[in-house]
Amino acid sequence: MKRIYKITLLVGITILVSSCHNNSAPNYQYFPNMYESVAYEPYSEAKIFKGDKEGQLPVEGTINRGFEPYEYENSTAGYELAKANLKSPLTEEEKNSGKGKELFEIYCISCHGATGNGKGKLVEREKFLGVPSYKDRNITEGSIFHVETYGLNAMGSHANQLSAHERWLVADYVLKLKSQL
Repeated sequence: MKRIYKITLLVGITILVSSCHNNSAPNYQYFPNMYESVAYEPYSEAKIFKGDKEGQLPVEGTINRGFEPYEYENSTAGYELAKANLKSPLTEEEKNSGKGKELFEIYCISCHGATGNGKGKLVEREKFLGVPSYKDRNITEGSIFHVETYGLNAMGSHANQLSAHERWLVADYVLKLKSQL
């Protein structure tokens, strides 16, 4: 009789333990903080940081990954310096790749026109007025790059849309268009 009680107890415990098992989630997690890390609020208080707040400013002089610093300031003096001194770092193979024309047709043709005459679709529809022809302008590759980086008058900056390399390609293509006018 004692044997039947022991077997019944053993079977009951086995059924109880196996019924708690869930195949989709493990029953036991060792070091659960390794799997489910503690989330911190960016602006919460934290005594271990300077100013007792979680979100900190980057160290002075920090540059974002992939960002290329541009040493000319956004002013008329910076424009004139770039116009006089800034030279393209592109090789001849890069200049003749056709990529500059593709980028010009994506970003510039709507205002400046296919030939650079300042008669793009937006100008023809009178959305923008006063877009100059490249023929009428005294421009260099440095001044074009500077205007693409910071913008000028009604033209906004294209630095967030084009990398520095792509802006140099467009500047080279603009000079080719100017020589054809």
